[in-house]
Amino acid sequence: MSLSQQSPTLSSRLTALAQRLGLIGRAQRQILERASQLRLPFSPLPAPRDSICWLEAPQLHRLVDLPRDALSGPVQEDKAQARAMLMRIVEQATQTLASLDLRRIDGLSSCDPEQTPFTSFEQYAASEACRRIRIISYKDFIKTISLAVPGFLAGEPISLRQAGWHGPRLFWAGEQHNEAFACAVAYARRRGLDTTLPAELARYRLNLDGLSQLDQHYHVQAMPAEAWSDPTFMGLLLDNGLPYSRLSLLRGAGAAEFLLLPKHSAEARALGEGLRLAGAPDVVNYLKQLAGTDTDDSV
Repeated sequence: MSLSQQSPTLSSRLTALAQRLGLIGRAQRQILERASQLRLPFSPLPAPRDSICWLEAPQLHRLVDLPRDALSGPVQEDKAQARAMLMRIVEQATQTLASLDLRRIDGLSSCDPEQTPFTSFEQYAASEACRRIRIISYKDFIKTISLAVPGFLAGEPISLRQAGWHGPRLFWAGEQHNEAFACAVAYARRRGLDTTLPAELARYRLNLDGLSQLDQHYHVQAMPAEAWSDPTFMGLLLDNGLPYSRLSLLRGAGAAEFLLLPKHSAEARALGEGLRLAGAPDVVNYLKQLAGTDTDDSV
């Protein structure tokens, strides 16, 4: 359906929007119109959930040192520019702690959220996954914690993570023996054991200035997996030779990908605005909401 075949009200609204956005060409107005009529299965981006699993949330920490091949798209220069912009939105700081009580740790960096749907180590320790681990004495505790943290008795530093979008939780950065670590910490809490180690803490925060810059230069929208096989959407993207980049930061099969459309291109800007009208979630707004959950609690 062309603009002239639509109702005068809708046609005039789209034309006015195109003019307001500086999309004065017929091609840009048609891209805006066709994109606004897409019927793709858009769904809201996941709200933060209370979980012991670091991987439950979008993997935003990857943006600090995003690999050059992390983004996909047809033009290397477009991907490089998008990558440079994305690397500004998350900042990392490392803190050395002379002494940290392990009982304060309440998260795991490497567990699978689907298999570990718990909000506390106590819940995890009581689950079927941890049934084989039995701690009934201090000797058992030392054996179990040393399995997860071999340098425990020697007082070697432990590696931790914390992210603003996860709230105040501290996550153990170990990659093996999650069950042993969680059970040992839960036992230490129950028995009131004062277990301290030095620690290296990596803290991640969303940068609001970086998000504002991203919003100024790009439309960033979450596209469902079905979009990449939709002929109308792919026609808009490829037939017009639009600059774009794709990035996957959400976990799970079939998860939405982030589409970055540079606003310096009138055609890409038209597509982004049309997708917004069609219901595509705005990733920058989503990230700003996540930034608002940062409690800024000091360890």
